[in-house]
Amino acid sequence: MKYVIPGGTGQVGALCAKRWLAAGHEVVVLSRGGASEARVVRWDGRTLDDAWARELDGADVVLNLAGRSVSCRYTEANLAEMMSSRVDSTRVVGEAIARAKAPPKVWLQMSTATIYAHRFDAANDEATGVMGGHEPGVPAYWKRSTDIAAAWERALDEAPTPATRKVALRTAMVMSEPGALSSTENIFAVLSRITRARLGGPIGGGRQYVSWIHGDDFVRACDFLVAHDELSGAVNVAAPEPLPHAEFMRALRAAWGMRVGLPATGWMASIGSWVMGTDPELVMKSRRVVPGRLLEAGFSFEHPTWAETAKSLAARG
Repeated sequence: MKYVIPGGTGQVGALCAKRWLAAGHEVVVLSRGGASEARVVRWDGRTLDDAWARELDGADVVLNLAGRSVSCRYTEANLAEMMSSRVDSTRVVGEAIARAKAPPKVWLQMSTATIYAHRFDAANDEATGVMGGHEPGVPAYWKRSTDIAAAWERALDEAPTPATRKVALRTAMVMSEPGALSSTENIFAVLSRITRARLGGPIGGGRQYVSWIHGDDFVRACDFLVAHDELSGAVNVAAPEPLPHAEFMRALRAAWGMRVGLPATGWMASIGSWVMGTDPELVMKSRRVVPGRLLEAGFSFEHPTWAETAKSLAARG
């Protein structure tokens, strides 16, 4: 099979390319200049060009991962780039598929679990989940993230690709071993560095839920979705057991053999996020997301629990 991965030079794209190349598939990555184990073709993520669009003609699967990293300060400029990089790349991938003589059978489009509301009372699945943007008692600017997520999925929905099945991957944080497979630092590496510096305690009380997925299960979920023609639309790609941040960090400390993890208040998290060049929403929003459709379709997670996942990744690191 031939896989094309726009925006595939980061952590997630590297995991997928490695697995699919090892299985004997052809993998092409579309990139603005990054490196990959797969063959790389240049694109700008905005402009339809035969030089890259021809790669989609006759391909079996497109996995579009393109979009500016959310690990940044949420300035107006960065938020605008987060929006445009996602919407423009999705739009132009749709244009390339629409004009292909032999369009891909499946288009897996990255989305985000952040589309759901900040909540503690119940988990968000695809059938009953509450969309975010109107929660009481949270900073007003958090709505910008859900607006970006909604626009991202809307661009997918509006793409005129009737011969291609489309799946929006509402993905939680993807966890893989520190420093492996990509030139960009992954979230497990960041959290591990904080934890090993004895700063890995609960933040803002630690009640907020954390959703996540092991990198191996992310790739397996993509394979499952490719194989199951009955699945289209939004699919939550997250492990089945999200947990409160305090428990999440306790398990990560145990994985690294760290007994001490200093807690942080909300205002301390704001300062720390600024110093690290990120935004406190990334740690303060409660993302309680479960993979309803994957489980109903029979997908089995190899890494369903965070304690086991953290230990296995720490052992690899």
